[in-house]
Amino acid sequence: MKLGDIADIKRGIRVVKKQLITEGKYPVYQNSLEPMGFFNKYNCEAETTYVISAGAAGEIGFCNKKFWAADDCLIFTDTKNVNNKFIYYSLLVRKNILLANVRKASIQRLSRIVVENLIIPVPPLEVQKRIVDILDRFDILCNNISSGLPAEIAMRQKQYEYYRDKLLTFKKLKKEA
Repeated sequence: MKLGDIADIKRGIRVVKKQLITEGKYPVYQNSLEPMGFFNKYNCEAETTYVISAGAAGEIGFCNKKFWAADDCLIFTDTKNVNNKFIYYSLLVRKNILLANVRKASIQRLSRIVVENLIIPVPPLEVQKRIVDILDRFDILCNNISSGLPAEIAMRQKQYEYYRDKLLTFKKLKKEA
């Protein structure tokens, strides 16, 4: 289905640098996946997918906590039978399409129409949840050194023990009479 048919895609609301604080409760995303500062208010709920539409146009983000989306962010709200994190992962797979549609100018731009017309699969919600759970676990294993590395070491230890035992276990030879 077209993304615009399954979610409301809204543009964030402008904030200026003098309104920002260096430390605060709500990160502000503008034209990068890195917060440009913090704000005392939020305009997006936790668990929201967003796409940068200027600057680092075409980059895809997901925030686990409430945040402020500035005017160079496209946010996905009021999703209809679609898990917001499923939208995030679906967009990551189609990132090359987004990047191919970024207008290269002094400031790179991505049109909201391109995002609205992007086609993504929409399996049943329980399938979406299962896919998201699996991809989240892979993400933790690949990107979180405190979780991923110990799990990888434990798996390699088991693999080592298995092959060690196989290599050092010999069958008894039958004695010839």
